[in-house]
Amino acid sequence: MARPVARPACRAGPPRDHQSVSQRLLLAWAVCALPAASAAQRLGSRVAAAPDGTVRLTFAARPGVCGNGRNIIALDCTGGRCGRQHTITIDGGYDRDEVEYDCESGPVRVSLRVRDGHAQSLRTYVGGRWATPSADAVVTDLGTVSAREAVAFLLELARREDGRAGEEAILPATLADSVVVWPTLLKLARDDEVPQRTRRQAVFWLGQAAGDAATRDLADLVDDRTVDRDVQEQAVFALSQQPRDAGVPALIKIARSHRDGEVRRKALFWLGQSGDPRALALFEEILLGR
Repeated sequence: MARPVARPACRAGPPRDHQSVSQRLLLAWAVCALPAASAAQRLGSRVAAAPDGTVRLTFAARPGVCGNGRNIIALDCTGGRCGRQHTITIDGGYDRDEVEYDCESGPVRVSLRVRDGHAQSLRTYVGGRWATPSADAVVTDLGTVSAREAVAFLLELARREDGRAGEEAILPATLADSVVVWPTLLKLARDDEVPQRTRRQAVFWLGQAAGDAATRDLADLVDDRTVDRDVQEQAVFALSQQPRDAGVPALIKIARSHRDGEVRRKALFWLGQSGDPRALALFEEILLGR
């Protein structure tokens, strides 16, 4: 009788001094790519097999992600309250000075509109519960899936779909628990075959990734001659969202030396919004012609 064969865990090899953090994480991502592709295919097959209508799936949210189950997703939730910073409001806003609300720390809920086996669009929620569909609605609920399987499916959807669904698939992938997504976001941002709107979304969410590695990769993206100006400008914006000690020096370098005047102007604009003394010193230098 055949017995299961033990397989090594998916992990990066031992770090080496000459490898950057970015290189090591990309290596780990490459080692895990085959299982991720298989997971994407499995979930993709289930979505493709669903009848025309709505397909629902649910997966675990990473720590700090919470929502009200409807139109609010917060990325810094603590103590059962959605934070005032890094809050995403879907379909309209609300007055933070007038309204308070409780939030739930997950799960992530994704609702896909499917036709002929292809996702046409999707919506993302955090917290809450699925409403009971009306009698005439066609709803396929895939239940709770693993976060890794969901991310693999969503990022593959982002890579191949040229409609709204591809662009909208980026957000829920970034909310998943225990999955590092930024190496794949970087690949999407650099891929000329990926629709422009999806690439811009990938750059935006890459900018939300914490750590020096993400900042370095954003700066490299701005300098990459093969990348479209729109994507470079989105990377400049993403750098402006980084912590000051990481983002401001990168923006100053771009403002001083980037070959494209429009990109330099974008960097100067976001430096002006920072209020950082280093930015003010640069403006003085430029105005005085030093």
